[in-house]
Amino acid sequence: MDTTVAKTGTEGKTWGGGNRPLNASYGKLMMWFFIVSDALTFSGFIAAYGFSRFKFVDAWPIADEVFTHVPFLHGVPAPMYYVAFMTFILIFSSVTMVLAVDAGHKMQQRKVIWYMFFTIIGGAIFVGSQAWEWATFIKGDYGAVETKGGKILQFLDADGKRVAIADFTEKLPTTRDIHVEQNGIWYEAEPTVTTYSYEEVKAGFLANENLLVRTQYYDENGHPTVLTREESVAKIMNDGKLVVEGANLRHNEYGHPLFADFFFFITGFHGFHVLTGVLINCIVFFNVVIGTYERRGSYEMVEKVGLYWHFVDLVWVFVFTFFYLV
Repeated sequence: MDTTVAKTGTEGKTWGGGNRPLNASYGKLMMWFFIVSDALTFSGFIAAYGFSRFKFVDAWPIADEVFTHVPFLHGVPAPMYYVAFMTFILIFSSVTMVLAVDAGHKMQQRKVIWYMFFTIIGGAIFVGSQAWEWATFIKGDYGAVETKGGKILQFLDADGKRVAIADFTEKLPTTRDIHVEQNGIWYEAEPTVTTYSYEEVKAGFLANENLLVRTQYYDENGHPTVLTREESVAKIMNDGKLVVEGANLRHNEYGHPLFADFFFFITGFHGFHVLTGVLINCIVFFNVVIGTYERRGSYEMVEKVGLYWHFVDLVWVFVFTFFYLV
């Protein structure tokens, strides 16, 4: 008996279960699967950051006042300059990776070596710069006082310029000067303490009539609210609790503690990706040098790590935009 087969008009146009869907090799397809899943992870992190910032928009730190440091130029106000430099280096390394992939398609081993070398150097500079930025962020510049309600109080002079607590603190005798490790076996290790105590900062603030307090909340013009001298004194006396220097996962001298939490988590997660990419690039670079891919007759491995490298570069563009610029 004859069988009638219905025609759908799509014969020969869809994937029939072969081993090269979308004309991509298995390794390249798996790299795309990883990139898509990792992109969803980063999207979740950035969305969480956006929701948290929207909720505390009236107390969120201003990036231009936080990321003002440049190596070897301490004290020079250069907001976002070094972050912009890091971004340029990472994007430039993506360009050299494109050139390495193109040279691989043309089986030009020497060019692949040089372009991958420049890519690795760019990635290493970025990771090192991010480590320096972390260290600077953790250390802090000015210091602040945290209130009993967990709010941050910063200090200004009469001209509206930030003042570091080290510039006005009065040294007071405390038992901490006696109970140190070298003075007795009763010494017990304790969490890291700040350079100055709250009482020392309070005494120095009360002794300097030209100092004012700036809160973490913004006024109607979008600027942090500056209290009068009388209000500043009352705020320090009644609400002050402890001294905060720099930022960690519990305290943040720049403002809301969630800002520091997201900074460490998002930039750290991305930095881990970049560091991983640098290590993988080093392995592939070594294989290029010894001619592994020349003997295989294909530089597809360079192309696969190139996909990963472009992905981490693209993620940084979003992190840079939403975390530093917006």
